[in-house]
Amino acid sequence: MGVMKVYGVARYMSVARVIVCLEEVGADYQVVPVDFAVGEHKTPAHLARNPLGLIPAFEDGDLVIFESRTISKYVLRKYKSSNTDDLLRENNLTESTMVEQWLGVEAHHYDPIVFPISYNAFVLPKIGGIGDQKLIDTNLEKLKTILEVYEAQLSKTKYLAGDFVSLADLSHFPATYYFMATPYANLFDNYPHVKAWWENLVTRPSLKKAAASMFPVA
Repeated sequence: MGVMKVYGVARYMSVARVIVCLEEVGADYQVVPVDFAVGEHKTPAHLARNPLGLIPAFEDGDLVIFESRTISKYVLRKYKSSNTDDLLRENNLTESTMVEQWLGVEAHHYDPIVFPISYNAFVLPKIGGIGDQKLIDTNLEKLKTILEVYEAQLSKTKYLAGDFVSLADLSHFPATYYFMATPYANLFDNYPHVKAWWENLVTRPSLKKAAASMFPVA
């Protein structure tokens, strides 16, 4: 069937989410760059892969899909085996439901808050831009509220969906990784269970591999 292809830029947060999952299962894949500077993401060829004109897009043989969390689930389902963690827990209704619940929290509540902080406070300055401080400040206040929810959950379980790592945890990696490189990283000090969860999560080899292709944070 050939090598799976991820169309995008590895340092982009949505692409990094997919790379983490590919690394988790040891898949053979290729990142195919999409040049935003010349508008390649709006060309007919790319729009055929992702009609929203965004990244990532993903090809596995004749299958073409987009949206990073959908791609991530596909990869984890395809390569599910006894040699890898069951990151979706689909053989257990209760556990899989908890994974879906916290993946939804990440997608609809956490990422929309942390992404603009990470982007404006870290990514934009990296590429010569100037971040929107008002937007940063507004989302920092929102982040304090959502981290209270995370702290309560992580005081009861090691990971978000239970005492097992899942896609719900891994999906938090890209935006949080860049957030921890901003001047606001010490906010996590106020939430010791969240901080411990994150420090444990980033020791995973898959996250380290994805991080190596992202913007340097040191």
